[in-house]
Amino acid sequence: MTKKYLVGLVGESIEHSLTPDLHMQEARHLGLEYEYRIIDLLDPNLSEMSFEEVLAEATRSGYSALNVTHPFKQVALGSLKSSSTEVQEVGATNLVLQPGGQIHGENTDWSGFLFAIGQSIPNAKRDIVVQVGSGGAGGATAYALLKWGVKRLVVTDVDLSKAQSLAFRYQVLFPSARIEAVEISEALSILAVSDGVVNATPIGMYGHPGMPFEISSLNPVAWVADVVYRPIETELISQARLAGHVVVAGGLMAIGQAADSLRLITGLEPNIYRMRDHFMELLEDESALTRSKGI
Repeated sequence: MTKKYLVGLVGESIEHSLTPDLHMQEARHLGLEYEYRIIDLLDPNLSEMSFEEVLAEATRSGYSALNVTHPFKQVALGSLKSSSTEVQEVGATNLVLQPGGQIHGENTDWSGFLFAIGQSIPNAKRDIVVQVGSGGAGGATAYALLKWGVKRLVVTDVDLSKAQSLAFRYQVLFPSARIEAVEISEALSILAVSDGVVNATPIGMYGHPGMPFEISSLNPVAWVADVVYRPIETELISQARLAGHVVVAGGLMAIGQAADSLRLITGLEPNIYRMRDHFMELLEDESALTRSKGI
């Protein structure tokens, strides 16, 4: 008998998420009966519910797991009965397993980014890396970079206190690395000698156009990574590629995150390359629709 899975994505302004389609398509290839629902707490019918109430309702409805996104990745920690080491160290969860039992938290954001850089730049230099942004995505990417072996990580943010908090927390966890938080102006000066740079801000996504920094400020041989994947190719990635930099597009992180979540939910091994192809088809379709509307 085919095992049935009911999974949800809990967050705000997520009605256009590609995650459900990505999960369900691969689950079908794996021979699973798999339903993935959007639980958007900005929906008028759900807006009065707290995360704890959503979790209780998921328990009553027989959900197998919940993916968690902004702004609940830290809120969800209070509902967990156990969690992975990575959840404890990153300080956020994006996957809640067994909502009807011993509620367990995992974090596949960091491993998704580790997959992205491992696929794109496995042998790249990593002595000095600059990361712009230290919010939710930034916590995961910084953790992945340090796991990857970055020796000196320079973090900056418009809110310097957030960057300082991240640097302090991770310096304790990674004592052999040098982790520092600096003002944006100082970080930009370090770009000229860095081996790589990561954009962990929303700059470049639909509704937030622009560049987090100028390509001309980079070390000519630096690699450039972005967490934004809508549009498929951000202005940052496009300009960096044109200037001859090796790039890590944001879509790869999303694919790695989804594959790791699917593996933890089902115990089966997803085909990451098949998921990548399907994800790119979804993004191409979305880009074509956006262009047709003149957005």
